[in-house]
Amino acid sequence: MGKINQPSSQIKLTNVSLVRMKKGKKRFEIACYQNKVQDYRSKVEKDLDEVLQIPQVFLNVSKGQVAPTEDLKKAFGTTDIDTIVMEILRKGEIQLSEKERSQQNEKLHNEILTIISTKCVNPKTKKRYPPSMINKALKELKFNSTNAKNAKTKALEAIRLLVEKQIIPIARAQMRIRISIKNKDYTKEREKIEKLISSKQNEDKIEAETEIACLIEPESYKELNELIKSLKGSVEVLDMAVVEQQGDKLL
Repeated sequence: MGKINQPSSQIKLTNVSLVRMKKGKKRFEIACYQNKVQDYRSKVEKDLDEVLQIPQVFLNVSKGQVAPTEDLKKAFGTTDIDTIVMEILRKGEIQLSEKERSQQNEKLHNEILTIISTKCVNPKTKKRYPPSMINKALKELKFNSTNAKNAKTKALEAIRLLVEKQIIPIARAQMRIRISIKNKDYTKEREKIEKLISSKQNEDKIEAETEIACLIEPESYKELNELIKSLKGSVEVLDMAVVEQQGDKLL
């Protein structure tokens, strides 16, 4: 038993990443070197000895509880440690330390603030807010970004809340684009195209083509781009984030 318990004290003193996997009714863990799990998953590292701190499968690493052979056989259909370890490495969930989790959450939170800063402006001044001011407003709204899986999705959720509550005067910036399309195609699909446009700024007919400079909601870009491309036209992004001003509309 002395040998089995020995890794417990070592693990606490080293930078270990645990990978955990539930199989059947049991939970299995392996102790890996930090960052090596991602290297293995991206096939940068293929040597298991370089990934594993301890070449064992555990029920609980911190307590030094090695998984019994019968548990491994029942759950994985084999007792071959390498085969089992490879499955856990591929499919298991990486358990972060408190420090790693805190760093990851901070990085994610900063990404969210940066996305909001680039997508929103003060509608009165037409200027973007610095991330620090957005952070202050989100704190006031008790917005929680901890453990969000996706920075972009969480940022869009935060933008909706900020625009609704107006803790600071804020508006979602629109995209300014230029559409080039054959006159006959524009006439045929005019209604569909104009439904996806917030406002036209300019419309020119150049020989057989129509050119439209306009503002659109970012959410409409994909659908509009696909529609124009299907008509053999083109869409050029002129500005990723603008706020519609008085006089922007083509009357």
